[in-house]
Amino acid sequence: MNMKKFLALLLALMMVFALAACGEEPAEESPAPAESEEPAPAESEEPQEEEPSAEGGSVYYMNFKPEQDAQWQELAQIYTDETGVEVTVYTAAANQYETQLTSEMAKDEAPTIFHVNGPVGLNNWKDYCYDLSGSALYEQLTSPDYALTDGDAVLGIAFVIESYGIIVNKTLLEQAGYTVDDIQNFEDLKAVAEDITARSSELGFAAFTSAGMDASSDWRFKTHLANLPIYFEYQDEGITSTPAIKGTYLDNYRAIWDLYINNSTCDPSELTMKTGNDATNEFVSGQAVFYQNGSWAYADVVGEGKLAEEDVTMIPIYFGVGDEANQGLCTGSENYWCVNKNASPEDIQASLDFLEWCVTDETALQCITGGEGAMPSGGAGMGFAIPFKAAPESANPFVKLDAEMTAAGKTPISWNFTTMPSEEWKTQLGSALSIYAADQSDANWDGVVQAFVDNWAAEYELANG
Repeated sequence: MNMKKFLALLLALMMVFALAACGEEPAEESPAPAESEEPAPAESEEPQEEEPSAEGGSVYYMNFKPEQDAQWQELAQIYTDETGVEVTVYTAAANQYETQLTSEMAKDEAPTIFHVNGPVGLNNWKDYCYDLSGSALYEQLTSPDYALTDGDAVLGIAFVIESYGIIVNKTLLEQAGYTVDDIQNFEDLKAVAEDITARSSELGFAAFTSAGMDASSDWRFKTHLANLPIYFEYQDEGITSTPAIKGTYLDNYRAIWDLYINNSTCDPSELTMKTGNDATNEFVSGQAVFYQNGSWAYADVVGEGKLAEEDVTMIPIYFGVGDEANQGLCTGSENYWCVNKNASPEDIQASLDFLEWCVTDETALQCITGGEGAMPSGGAGMGFAIPFKAAPESANPFVKLDAEMTAAGKTPISWNFTTMPSEEWKTQLGSALSIYAADQSDANWDGVVQAFVDNWAAEYELANG
């Protein structure tokens, strides 16, 4: 080796040793990157978690309430226009939500937001539910009582508190010679209804709208009316659910069902052909004084081309049990938002962001809680009372009436129909009620009792093993 080459090699070795002494390594000797190339945080710093992102995500909202389809479609478009996030709303047909949800969940593009109706509904779907306990939506709730939980996990959040009872056309009632003050219990309601029926030709209207038993209407009786015997039995027993209902108050159930179907706009044998729209139209057109429905139906009966606000009010469904003078409306929720944990992370975050916007954004809150003209399009809002911190007072007079009655010391009837063991139980009860309506024999009422009591135990066992 000549002297020049030797000196060059010596110089290169000296540079390597110098770099090593400074804690560096030569570039050609660098190891493969570690799993994280970020420098370790200083001891005084907390590691920063990566923020969830909705970028590239979309929302598929499967809505339970057909009567609010138009409002949700409009609200979804507003959100998409503001954020660029696509929101698709699919509304299930009346009385078909569970069936259609099962079908949609089996698809590749499954709903990212769906509804359950309470503890029984949650039991069917809890394996699909994202834990909302750390979400901004949960933080917006006015009370944790409005959440469905499984241990520490929050799997559903109630988004609307509603009331139902008997909607009354006060103007027609006064034409018949009465006011709502004359109706304070079941016997009062029965006397007024039967008097109107006796004079219906003279008055030109009936007591009750048709109690339609097709799928668009039968839920009012096999679910909402059936809540009353369940509620009073639970009160007696000091329970909130049961594997075996006793049917203690089914005689009262029969008495009010008889009152509805024998004092209405149609013959009881026609009920299987009557729809929810039939009942609404009969009430709006002044064919009947009384119409069992809820606060969600306010916009259906009041507004342009309908009845005036001063024409209508709501009274409790008097059942002939307990302190009826201090009974309130049936108030609760069967509408809980759930987020599909099997959706992509981006779709989950997009769904959480959309729901948070629904309960905090001024326009969204107006659409959800407002009444006539509340939608940006000029249409009626949903008129909901919602259990969130930013919510304004609902513009719905039926919702306000419920609050006034409660403040006056009347006791609301809680929604216990969410403990009904299955949809099949409701279907069997509806069929039995229809058979009895067409032929009101004791034998046919025994069929209602069997559907209510025996089928409850059978369906509960099927659902819970």
